[in-house]
Amino acid sequence: RLAPSPRMMENAVFMSFTFYSTILILKMYVVAIITGQVRLRKKAFANPEDALRNGGLQYYREDPDVERCRRAHRNDMENIFPFLFLGAIYSLLDPSPAVARIHFFIFCVGRIAHTIAYLLQLKAPTRSVAYGVAQLPCFSMALQILLATTPYW
Repeated sequence: RLAPSPRMMENAVFMSFTFYSTILILKMYVVAIITGQVRLRKKAFANPEDALRNGGLQYYREDPDVERCRRAHRNDMENIFPFLFLGAIYSLLDPSPAVARIHFFIFCVGRIAHTIAYLLQLKAPTRSVAYGVAQLPCFSMALQILLATTPYW
């Protein structure tokens, strides 16, 4: 078994990135679990074998609440996966640990707020504002990565 690279473990920015990334991945697991629970409660299964096991083929159907959960999860994948790439590369640029932590924190809080707004159907524009707030640090990191790598273009 390989030991973690001591240099990486000494990188405060990378460790902060790792912390917030893990929180976001756990949040995605929670949304997946919620989706499954809503499927069971609403008896709306995506596969005929699941419907048969849980009452019959009439439950092989879509449900608006299940679809809302799925859209929240898909939106997470569309936004958290790029954050994982950007944050990892950004961590290698030796940014200020305080500034980096603010980037990661804002993204994490924005994504949590977005999920809460999505699942609880909060009044517009709550979800859109949360989405926009979470995008700001991603654009900032992307711009900083591009500026740092432009000489190698």
